[in-house]
Amino acid sequence: MKEKPSPPAKAKSKIREFIEAVLTAFLIAAFIISFVVQAFKIPSGSMIPTLLVGDHLFVNKFIYGVKIPFFRKTIIPVTDPKKGDVVVFIYPLDRSKDFIKRVIGTAGDKIEMKNKKLFLNDQAYTDPFGIYDDDAIYPADTQPRDNFGPVIVPDKALFVMGDNRDHSLDSRFWGFVDLKDVQGKAFIIYWSWNSEEKNVRWGRLAKLIK
Repeated sequence: MKEKPSPPAKAKSKIREFIEAVLTAFLIAAFIISFVVQAFKIPSGSMIPTLLVGDHLFVNKFIYGVKIPFFRKTIIPVTDPKKGDVVVFIYPLDRSKDFIKRVIGTAGDKIEMKNKKLFLNDQAYTDPFGIYDDDAIYPADTQPRDNFGPVIVPDKALFVMGDNRDHSLDSRFWGFVDLKDVQGKAFIIYWSWNSEEKNVRWGRLAKLIK
């Protein structure tokens, strides 16, 4: 007569399968977050009207190359950020935070602002995304918001600005972004919640970020 399988052995096998499944899922998730795509939430209005407070978006981390986590060293280069890209990066003044801004200048570019007018390499910069809603114009010796520079973007760095130009803490105030601190390029809004009106902004879902 054949012996029946031992119940404890079955239970042990089930537990092992469960642990292996959890570990596999964790490793896959860690790989995706580290190298492929990551979710971010917009906490402030510095990128209005492109991005609103409460927008949840995906960031393509692979597009600018594969980096070793923590060391921020690129091991598989793909491409560098270009002017107009909306990028997420480590905030230079507080590395525990991520910021999101638009790339205005790359290595070698000359950046200057004169009375809210932006100049790139001594030419007026055609900027379809930047908005200005404050009539006040501050001189350079008061603050750099409206009159800034000129500065030259150093090698392996970016000059970034928020689209909501009069309400953005960006490179005008704290300097350049190191290329190695760029997390990725924002590419799509997957969820948007209006906390003031307590409703979903359905028209923004699946909206590509330009």
